[in-house]
Order: sequence, then C-alpha cells, then structure tokens
Amino acid sequence: MSNEENKKITYAEASNELEQIVQKMQSPECNIDELSELTKRAKQLLDFCREKLTATDVEVKRILDSLSDKDQAVKE
Repeated sequence: MSNEENKKITYAEASNELEQIVQKMQSPECNIDELSELTKRAKQLLDFCREKLTATDVEVKRILDSLSDKDQAVKE
C-alpha cells in the first residue's frame, strides 16, 4: 500500500477490509491465485493498522505525559 493509499483509508476501513479478506480466504471458492492476492493485500492492511496503532499509542502517551507534567506543576 503506497503512502497515498494510506492517507485515503481509515483504520476502521482497513479493519473491515481485513475481516472481509479473512472471510474470502476461508471460503471454499477461494482459489490459489486469489489467495495469493488476498494475502498480499492483508499484509498491506496489517502493516497500515500496526503503524496507525503505534502512532496513536505514542500520541496518547505524549498527551498523558503532558497532563501529568501540568498536574505536577499545579501541586508544587
């Protein structure tokens, strides 16, 4: 998935697409050629979701640290 594609998709959309891919992969109608393409797309989506979760975790920790620093300044 290119950076441009990443900007066009949300975490929820990526997660939903992953769920659909899993359902397709589990289907008896899924052939080997389709399985290969689905696996590639799933990897792209998983990488995107992992990056999004990591970035969100860093941002939340930064915000909480900032709030904690402000609380300490008020107490002193």
